[in-house]
Amino acid sequence: MRDVAIIGVGMNKWGELWESSLRDIFTEAALLAIEDAEVDHIDSMYIGCMSSGLFVGQEHLSSLLTDYLGMGPIPATRVESACSSGGLALRTGLIDVASGMNDIVLVGGVEKMTDVSVHGATFALSTAADQEYEVYHGVTFPGLYALMARAHMHRYGTTRKQLAQVAVKNHYHGSMNPLAQYPQKITAEEVIESVMVADPLRILDCSPITDGAAAVILAPLDLAKKISKKPVVKIIGSGHATDTIALHSRKDLTEIKSTERAAKIAYEMASKSPEEIHLAEVHDCFTIAEICVIEALGFAEKGKGGPATEHGMTTLGGKIPVNTSGGLKSKGHPVGATGVAQAIEITKQLRGEAGERQVKNAKVGLTQNMGGSGGSSIVHIMEVV
Repeated sequence: MRDVAIIGVGMNKWGELWESSLRDIFTEAALLAIEDAEVDHIDSMYIGCMSSGLFVGQEHLSSLLTDYLGMGPIPATRVESACSSGGLALRTGLIDVASGMNDIVLVGGVEKMTDVSVHGATFALSTAADQEYEVYHGVTFPGLYALMARAHMHRYGTTRKQLAQVAVKNHYHGSMNPLAQYPQKITAEEVIESVMVADPLRILDCSPITDGAAAVILAPLDLAKKISKKPVVKIIGSGHATDTIALHSRKDLTEIKSTERAAKIAYEMASKSPEEIHLAEVHDCFTIAEICVIEALGFAEKGKGGPATEHGMTTLGGKIPVNTSGGLKSKGHPVGATGVAQAIEITKQLRGEAGERQVKNAKVGLTQNMGGSGGSSIVHIMEVV
C-alpha cells in the first residue's frame, strides 16, 4: 500500500445557487482543485452524491460529469452512502491511489438540493432512514435527532443552552468563512427562541438545505512531494463502519457506535490518539449530533459533550477546535459534498491557509462524516509532512 496525499483542493460558495446546474457547480469545484494541484491530467474520478435522481432527476453522474469536465474517457464512479457519500468517496479514492491502480485521482462531492420543494427535499433526505419502520410512520431526521437529544438530556443532564452553544460556536467560525452559506453570527437566545421543529430541536439547531460542490486531488506521497509547491497533507488514517439504520434497533440512543468504530480504526492506522488531534471537522447536521460525535471520537467523556462545548473546548483557541469552517450548520450541507469539504478545511488549516480562522500550529486534523442518524460513518486523519 502506498502513502497518499492531498495535493489540490477546490470549493465554490455554497447556498441557493439558482442560476447554476449540478454539472456547473461540480465542474467549478473540480477545476479549482485541478488548478490548485497544478496537474495537467487526472487518472480517475470518484463522485460523492446522495440523491441526484430525486433532487434534480439526473443519475449516471460518472458519465455526465467526466464529459462536462472534459475528462472522458477516464474511469469514474459515483459513490453513495447518504450524507456520508463525500467521505466514502474520499476513502474510495484513497484506496485507489494506495493500491497503485492510479496516480492522480479527483475526488468530488456534489448536491443540488434547492430545485425541489421543501417537501421534495424532505422526502429525498428521508430515504437515508428506515423506510418501513421509521419513515412510513412519519418520522423525519429532525424527529430522530430530537429523540437522541431527549435521551442525552435525560441521561446526562445536557441542557437546552448547551445544544444552542454548538450552533453559536459554529456560526462564529462560519462568519470567518467567505464560502459559507450562512456566515452570520447568532446568539444562544436566538437559537432557543427560533421556530420549533422537533422538540427540543429548533430551526437554528438544524443544518440547512444547500447547493454546493467540493473537490480534492489525491496522489501518491512520493509523487506529491515532487510536484506540489504547497505543504503536502498526508492521509494517515481512514476508518469506515456501519450501524443499524433504525434508531429503535440500537441499545443506546445517546451513542453513535459507527463513529466510535470508524474512529478506532482510523486512530490505529494513524498511530494517533484523540489527544494528538489539533482540530476536527465533524458532522453537525443537528446540534445534538456534534455533542454525540465529539464523545464518540474521544474528545469528551461520555455525557460531557455538552459542558465541553459550553466551556469553550471546541471553539477557536480551545483545546480541540471543532468545525472551524462553520460546519454543516453555518457552511451548509449539500449532502454529497460535505465529507469532501471537511477534508478541504483540514487541508487548508494544515497548510496554514485558513485566514482569520487559522488554528495555531495545526499539524494533525480529523474529519468525521456520517449518513442518516449514524447508520454509517467515515473518519479520516491527516497530517502535514
